[in-house]
Amino acid sequence: MGAGLAGSEAAWQLAKRGINVELREMRPLKSSPAHKTENFAELVCSNSLRSDDSEMNAVGVMHEELRKCGSLLMECADKTKVPAGGALAVDREAFSKMVQEQLLANPLIDLKRGEVTTIPEGQVIIASGPLTSDALTEQISTLTGGEHLHFFDAIAPVVYADSVDMTKAWRQSRWDKDGDGSVGDYINCPLSKDEYYAFVDALLEAEKVEFTDWEKETPYFDGCLPIEVMAQRGRDTLAFGPMKPVGLYNPHKDGMREFAVVQLRNDNLSGSLLNIVGFQTKLKMGEQKRIFRMIPGLENAEFARLGTVHRNTFLNSPKLLDKTLCLKAKPDVRFAGQITGCEGYVESMATGFLAGLFTAFEVLGKEVALPPRTTALGSILAHITEGVAEGVSFQPSNINFGLFPELDYIEGVKKQPRGKDKKRLQAARALRDIDEWVTKIAK
Repeated sequence: MGAGLAGSEAAWQLAKRGINVELREMRPLKSSPAHKTENFAELVCSNSLRSDDSEMNAVGVMHEELRKCGSLLMECADKTKVPAGGALAVDREAFSKMVQEQLLANPLIDLKRGEVTTIPEGQVIIASGPLTSDALTEQISTLTGGEHLHFFDAIAPVVYADSVDMTKAWRQSRWDKDGDGSVGDYINCPLSKDEYYAFVDALLEAEKVEFTDWEKETPYFDGCLPIEVMAQRGRDTLAFGPMKPVGLYNPHKDGMREFAVVQLRNDNLSGSLLNIVGFQTKLKMGEQKRIFRMIPGLENAEFARLGTVHRNTFLNSPKLLDKTLCLKAKPDVRFAGQITGCEGYVESMATGFLAGLFTAFEVLGKEVALPPRTTALGSILAHITEGVAEGVSFQPSNINFGLFPELDYIEGVKKQPRGKDKKRLQAARALRDIDEWVTKIAK
């Protein structure tokens, strides 16, 4: 149920193992506040799947694990990627189109469009996403005793590349000291100290979207805070966050380091659209245009999409789901995607892969094999299903090395590794262990 990132991956994993799948998708007959198309695996917030560094970055490790496991969506992402420095970013339209074509070409996958208002009997995977429809939410609420939570997620604006003033902005990836655009996957817009504080003041004073009464007590996810909410935490917060200038040198001013920098990244293959990095927002639309055009280089920016805010729905998964993502109260129902409490595109793919694989094991009468706890797949699964410390409420999370288990004691080493050395060893261990697991599940 749901042809987003998780549902598409789950359907593919079932079909590739010879299992008939009925794939249900409500769009275009009914849409959500964030979706714009009827396409499968639509990326609604950003075109970035984040860092592709599998040696030092946890999400990069997850990328590589999914590749090793035969993920359809990772294959499509690799084939539709756009320049983004060390990140894996995709042409959203091309990515979604490729995923949809692959699924619809598979004779074992039967697509049915239309909203699901009643959860059917039999083996079911609910991958309805963070914007599950009211009717299905009510059904899930009945199954779970009403124990589901809410939080907000915000979407960054996109501008047309040809509307950026390159006499003020420049191309450079962070730490590319030449700043000549030869390897610059980001466009950088500089702000002086006065310009930065004027921008922050405008954010703080701007009109924002009003919340309804039932939304007011809902917390934001810390990994995707609106830029004006970050600004409320201190006037210097942005200069140490999404607007940090470190590793960037303005060639228009003899390589000077600016007080603050706004970065823009390709949002499509042609480079005609640019995503304003880290600028998720719930400002009113008129205010967005006025305030973001205060940024040098964006004075005449034309917006292809303005930022929006929407409510996300997720389960209290550690209490409700078992280690294979089955609903404890109804084991023939599994959940996948952001509704489980994972956060992020890649994590949604990962839970879709696992839900599809686990369901396939059961249908084929095989013993369910969990991914090693030391892997990124095992770590995000543990976050979703194993619970949290006493007195701490369950909250969504991206994959990060903090979710990985500690390294084993290294014989003969007096000082255990920390920082980058520790991450490197955790990453290497994960990729080694995933290879063994892939061999095991292939039998």
